[in-house]
Amino acid sequence: MPSTTVYNKAGEAVEQLELSEQVFGVTPNMAVLHQVVTAQLVNRRQGNASTKTRSEVSGGNKKPYRQKGTGRARQGSTRAPQFRHGGVVWGPRPHPYHHDVPKKMRRLAIRSVLSDKVANENLIVINDLGLESPRTKDMIEILNKLPSSAGKQVLLVLPQRDENVVLSTRNIASAKVQHVSSINVVELLKHDYVIMPVKTIRWIELVFGEGLSAEEASLKIAEAGAESNA
Repeated sequence: MPSTTVYNKAGEAVEQLELSEQVFGVTPNMAVLHQVVTAQLVNRRQGNASTKTRSEVSGGNKKPYRQKGTGRARQGSTRAPQFRHGGVVWGPRPHPYHHDVPKKMRRLAIRSVLSDKVANENLIVINDLGLESPRTKDMIEILNKLPSSAGKQVLLVLPQRDENVVLSTRNIASAKVQHVSSINVVELLKHDYVIMPVKTIRWIELVFGEGLSAEEASLKIAEAGAESNA
């Protein structure tokens, strides 16, 4: 069973956390990864590029010159494609770009990336990432104390929105904050290190391991937190 070290905000190792084998210990499926990444990038395209044909450009209501006697090729309109300000032939037109991927494939791709992060020690688990007030300097100190190389891209995945963490991180060029429900393959691959609180790990195991919905997983974690605080 895979495991990872849990750190505190001072960068000290506090415990060893066992991870789900079916989420963090699978063999990465490169074919599925490629297909999911391609689909996600394609689905980001707006598809609103557009050009005008000769029937849509303005002007060109009369012949540029008479039909015969000039020695030149006959022309019917100055808005034909060969003229300046003429229409465009076979130019781009608005159309949707969409590539649908089955849910099982998307989840397999997520498990593949997470397993690769664990295998290469690029997944950093922290017991608590909360801040008393938004302050960029405090967030930089936390990131510098954690075992992530300087200058590397870091993705912080939170179990719930924390405004102090979001505001403290937005001016750090090498760091990005994301809610766990928005976890996706492209963002995981773009960043060298992924930092997750323990609650995020448990949410991922419930959704991608046990097959619960995002709402059910959030509710279960909230109930567990309430019981532990009682």
